[in-house]
Order: sequence, then structure tokens, then C-alpha cells
Amino acid sequence: MTDIDSERMLIHVHDGKGAKDRYVMLSPRLLVVLREYWRQRRAAPGPYLFAGGRPGEPLSTKAIWHMVHGLVVRCGIKKHVTPHTLRHCFATHLMEAGTDLRTIQALLGHRSPRTTVRYTLVSKRHVSAVHSPLDALATVPAAAQP
Repeated sequence: MTDIDSERMLIHVHDGKGAKDRYVMLSPRLLVVLREYWRQRRAAPGPYLFAGGRPGEPLSTKAIWHMVHGLVVRCGIKKHVTPHTLRHCFATHLMEAGTDLRTIQALLGHRSPRTTVRYTLVSKRHVSAVHSPLDALATVPAAAQP
């Protein structure tokens, strides 16, 4: 469990998407859930929090895909959802919360900001909440207006 740094509230992701290592933030709510999960599975052998079917192996990407698919079906979601969809949602929610593009790029492990931009779909609600710079011009004195 050395990859979970509860002091700095970081998770060290090894060999993530694109075979890259990186750090991501650790939510206090997630830390509580992970600690409880760890207590319940403590007897399982191996170093992985999410162990695979074979001793000493991590959970496979295929197993994760099947878990996500099963949850989508159980929840009655009709859209096509994959683990990769969750990356897109993560990036979009960060963007809508005001997180800068460079931080999102680091969290996703992208080399280029151009790659990150593809993940950051901005919702219509978010776009409609942005104030136009034109509105600031309304404070210009009438004499300065044509």
C-alpha cells in the first residue's frame, strides 16, 4: 500500500494509460472506502490492492472492462460506457470545476495538451454560464460610445 500517500493525499499510478507513471489526487471520501476495502481483503496474498485472479497479479484491464459493463447494465444505462469513458468524464468534470488544462494534462498522463483537449468536452450548461467580455463594455461612459 505504499502507492497511497494519505499524508499528501496522492495515489501513485504505475504503468497507467500509455505505460506512464503519474500521481493523481486522493479524495478523502475515496480514502475511507479504500481503507475499508483493504481491511476486508487483508488476507489476500500479494501487493496489489485490486488483485487479479492469479496470485501476485493485478486486476486485468479486461476484468475492469467487464466490471464497468456489469455496473452499466445493473444501473440501466443505455449509453455505451467503458473505462475510457470514465477518463473523459473525469477530465470534463475537472475542466468544468475550473481546473487548468495543464493540471488535467498531468493527471491524465498526457505529453501534449492537444491530447488533453480532446478529453475536455465542455457542457452546454457550463458554456451558457460564461460571461461575455462584451458585457464588461456596458460600463463604458456614454460619451465614449459611437
